[in-house]
Amino acid sequence: MEMDPRRLLVLLAVARTGGVLAAADELRITPSAVSQQLSKLEHEAGQALLLRTPKGSVLTPAGLAMAEAGEEIERALNVARARMQSEVNIAGVVRVGGFTSFMRTVVIPRLPEWRSQYPQLQIQIVEDSFPALMRMLRQRQLDAVVIEQDSTAAEQRPMVAGMVQEPLLDEPWKLVVPAGSLLGSDNIDLSRLHLPWLGVEPSAANTAVLGRLRHSTGTRIETVHQYQDTLTALALVAAGEGVAIVPTLALTGAVHDQVDILDIPGLGTRHIALRRFDRRKAASLPVDTVARLLRESAAAFDTRTSA
Repeated sequence: MEMDPRRLLVLLAVARTGGVLAAADELRITPSAVSQQLSKLEHEAGQALLLRTPKGSVLTPAGLAMAEAGEEIERALNVARARMQSEVNIAGVVRVGGFTSFMRTVVIPRLPEWRSQYPQLQIQIVEDSFPALMRMLRQRQLDAVVIEQDSTAAEQRPMVAGMVQEPLLDEPWKLVVPAGSLLGSDNIDLSRLHLPWLGVEPSAANTAVLGRLRHSTGTRIETVHQYQDTLTALALVAAGEGVAIVPTLALTGAVHDQVDILDIPGLGTRHIALRRFDRRKAASLPVDTVARLLRESAAAFDTRTSA
């Protein structure tokens, strides 16, 4: 069978965004154009690739195979683009917003290497809350923002028209408890812990995890205190003030004295992604370069050993 590889990229956009409308926004084309490309691709493949449901579009097994082929094409294009970029002089200032754990562990340690590789490219980081960072991105005060979200939560971070999102990293959530407090507990019932939960800054992805646990367990999960930095949460847990949900990345380099870090089945994962505006504009070459560097750094990070 002969297929237009460009249509595989359309299918890949639908797979990543979960629907035709969102894919159209990402690709900067009309929803009807997306539907037409998908119909032609299904005709070329000779079978259904997509199932449309009230909650979005779901790929069939054949569609998943096609989307994987689209990822290979995208990867090849990125490699070619990277090679071409290495031949030109990348210069400019790129402002990247993000949250503490990603900036501290994935971005900052690589800055000297990137500065040596691209001496005329300045990468400036801005650390702030999610609402503040997105406001700066919309006002073009930032070129890109690294976001976090509970990947199994029903409600995800909304995007505005013309904005694209690229996955960077998925990592497991961990339960942090006072040292020895749950020794001998083979099956931990999250709804019946004898210690209270620590509250986290409302825009953080941890908040969505607590909301999901409230829904799944059918119990009221009350929180005490409110922290923003994981080091504060670890100190509170060590003091016996409560338990906390913490992403693996945030535990990197942190002192774990007087706390136990537990893997709990069903706790879910944190999804980290990069948001920016349409990357296909010629002026976005420095931003493209930084996005590639962030993807490579995140891909090299082993969340299994970070804690």
